[in-house]
Amino acid sequence: MLLAADFPPEVTASWYLVLGAVLFTIGAVGLLVRRNPLVMFMCVELMLNAVNLTFVSFARALGDLGGQVVVFFVMVVAAAEVVVGLAIVVSVLRRRPGATADDIAMLKG
Repeated sequence: MLLAADFPPEVTASWYLVLGAVLFTIGAVGLLVRRNPLVMFMCVELMLNAVNLTFVSFARALGDLGGQVVVFFVMVVAAAEVVVGLAIVVSVLRRRPGATADDIAMLKG
């Protein structure tokens, strides 16, 4: 029986690192290309999850729990970011439904 913590024999840690790099690249390109704040927000979350995958892969390959502890703290910070970021995005999109990232200056008092 294959445990969830074990890598399958044909899939090594480098496969997970390549997947993390591809996900991070997709998120970075999406962040640079798209102007919709909601899509940009999802791209940042995709980049954070790619980094988490990389940390877990290194932690498993090296037999160290440090990477998994870092992932825990990244997830806590990402949860706080979701709360604050979604509040800002919703407040902007309520005022102007077709808002772009350039309309964030609209929130100035």
